[in-house]
Amino acid sequence: MPPPPPTARATSHLPSLPPPPASYNSLIRTYARSSVPSLKLEALRLYHSLLLDPSAPPPNRYTFPFVLKSCAFFSFFSEGSQLHSHVVKFGLACDTYVANSLVHFYSSCGKLACARKVFDKISEKSRVSWNVIIDACVTNGDYQEALALFREMQVEKFVPDIYTFQSVIGACTGIGSLSLGMWAHKLMLRSTDRELLLSDALVNNSLIDLYSKCGSIALARKVFDEMPVRDIASWNIMILGLAMHGLVDESIDYFTRMTSIEKLRPNAITFIAVLSACNHGGLVSEGKKYFDSMVNHYRIEPRIEHYGCIIDILARAGFIEEALETVSKMPCKPDAVIWRSLLDACCKKNAGLELSELLARQALEVKDDATSGVYVMLSRVYASANRWNDVALVRRLMSEDGVKKEPGFSSIELDDGTMHQFVAGDTCHPRSEEIYDNLQTIEKRLELQGYRPDSSQAPMIEGVAVVKGDSLRLHSERLAISFGLLTGAGPGRPIRILKNLRVCKDCHTMTKLVSQVYQAEIIVRDRIRFHHFRDGKCSCMDYW
Repeated sequence: MPPPPPTARATSHLPSLPPPPASYNSLIRTYARSSVPSLKLEALRLYHSLLLDPSAPPPNRYTFPFVLKSCAFFSFFSEGSQLHSHVVKFGLACDTYVANSLVHFYSSCGKLACARKVFDKISEKSRVSWNVIIDACVTNGDYQEALALFREMQVEKFVPDIYTFQSVIGACTGIGSLSLGMWAHKLMLRSTDRELLLSDALVNNSLIDLYSKCGSIALARKVFDEMPVRDIASWNIMILGLAMHGLVDESIDYFTRMTSIEKLRPNAITFIAVLSACNHGGLVSEGKKYFDSMVNHYRIEPRIEHYGCIIDILARAGFIEEALETVSKMPCKPDAVIWRSLLDACCKKNAGLELSELLARQALEVKDDATSGVYVMLSRVYASANRWNDVALVRRLMSEDGVKKEPGFSSIELDDGTMHQFVAGDTCHPRSEEIYDNLQTIEKRLELQGYRPDSSQAPMIEGVAVVKGDSLRLHSERLAISFGLLTGAGPGRPIRILKNLRVCKDCHTMTKLVSQVYQAEIIVRDRIRFHHFRDGKCSCMDYW
């Protein structure tokens, strides 16, 4: 008796006659490889038919990879798990080809532990096996494990290929490590497939993304300029990278070069990139122009991300009423990001309590992972109005709803590639005492230059300015800067910091002064953009 078939979700009609037994695998393969979702479902239906067809041979090593491919596409965890049991029952659990497909399937469903369990049981691993598990780790955000597996792959004498390097570069990008990314790039240059790797658009695009997101826009531009062939993704990544680094004019120039000189047709992602450039530069009229061009000239239907960009451009520039009018005309429902963007603008422009409360209610109605940010902004509104009872009420609501403020942390990368992470008020680092002593020295030197903490940046704390100043000096990026100066940062050795939250105005001012007083180059990547500090200046526009 054959094992019970997996649950079928396909609803398409069954043919009057089943296909010839020998054609099941070829038909399943054809449907699974199709780019049409409804046809991918046919692969599952055909597998079901195969199990019910007494004249058909049992599924084999050429059947399961393609059925699992369809399950992976739809993230059908239940069906794929049943297929895994079929693999075992038909004696194919040790087949490397089938096992690789199982690893990919579990990864696509977000089940990294299951994928790793299958991988570890493969007795005869191939290069594809290593590529699939490394990619699984990157896809699911376990970047350190991906790099550890890559090192293990090299120990096992497997030669990395294009797919390996693309995943490894993605892992380096994920942890924000420039040195490890450069190490991976050097390995590529030493590879026997060097010419093939350097001519591959996907690998080069990954390198541009790596260098852009790790704070070296010069290296990103070098890779871009040396590419033999650029696709639309190459231009999109470069335009967005320049925008993130505050090089707004250059970002827009690249867009013009792409459309006018290279004659490439921009897509929806291109306009997200160029609108982001306008947002970073506060270019309201230009943002409107590009949005209108996207809709009326290129006939691209705006996504919610495009609306989010143009609304943020208007709101940050103080055109809150126009931004609200744009929201009211949107054909799609605003998401929490749009409401938070408007609330943030209201906080900074002192648009009034009533409007801020309304926007906060709208943002809280759309549940997502950043709910705590809404409460924090609302607290800031109340604190700015000295309504401390309302601040306490917001805190109580956060507690009752089980909402915790997202803790701020900053990571700093040293020359040897090691990453050191700090949270606000951190005392866990083995050099904490030195770090805090050095931070005091830094603050004293800055005070001689006229620096005074901006207590408005700690509005959730009721009390005298000295108490608020103490809360600001505990911000994680300050600890990272102090540690960076302790470890020998200086001319030619920039301090690179990755921060999970936005940099506050006071920390931005303080970091500019540090770069001037200590002659240090400091690159901070926060949730929104890069802040490149040098000689008391910052590459990005102050947006507070």
